[in-house]
Amino acid sequence: MTARDIWLDGLWRNNPGLVQLLGLCPLLAVTNTTINGLGLGLATLLVLTASNLIVSTIRGFLAPEIRIPAFVLIIASLVTAIDLILQAWFSALSQSLGIFVALIVTNCTLLARAEAFASRQPVGRALVDGLAQGIGFALVLIVLGALRELLGQGTLMADAELLLGPWAEGLSVQLLPGEWGLLLAILPPGAFIGLGLMVAVRQRLIRSTSTAAQASSPTPAITAAEP
Repeated sequence: MTARDIWLDGLWRNNPGLVQLLGLCPLLAVTNTTINGLGLGLATLLVLTASNLIVSTIRGFLAPEIRIPAFVLIIASLVTAIDLILQAWFSALSQSLGIFVALIVTNCTLLARAEAFASRQPVGRALVDGLAQGIGFALVLIVLGALRELLGQGTLMADAELLLGPWAEGLSVQLLPGEWGLLLAILPPGAFIGLGLMVAVRQRLIRSTSTAAQASSPTPAITAAEP
């Protein structure tokens, strides 16, 4: 598998949020705003990349019978570190994300990538896989958060200063009148509907691309039957 294939798998063909449908609990719970989605996406990306890197580095020193507990310990340690960093320097965002930062440790994507990929591949490939899968998952969080925030509150990038600092207060834009907000969009059922629409759009794009490829492929020549 080339680096290009690893990137395509993480971002599109085997995206954790749209194809594998893993880690849905935090994905659906905190994506009521773009910044919440971005914050949890970055936290997951850091943990996934670091865990892949560590697992690949020490894979030759782990006995087979203890590798899964070791992977869980590595992931839990990284999640704890990220949670403490958020509490120390991004306390408001940490309160907004709540318990779902700690629940990153239960995201099946991290353990699956550690076991199925990082423990069998060299450091370089494991690093690329962690970045590809993490960015793919983060993009789903950001897009779903932006969609729900726009439909529910009419804004984008509200409370950006929670993650980016005071200079980001001007990034918030009001695109729709607040009274037009659809309450369903920022409630849990809105998260399920929004993710379902994203999965449907992806499937539609794949089907259209496949149909176009078949239509443009050369028609095999028809040879006349021998008399």
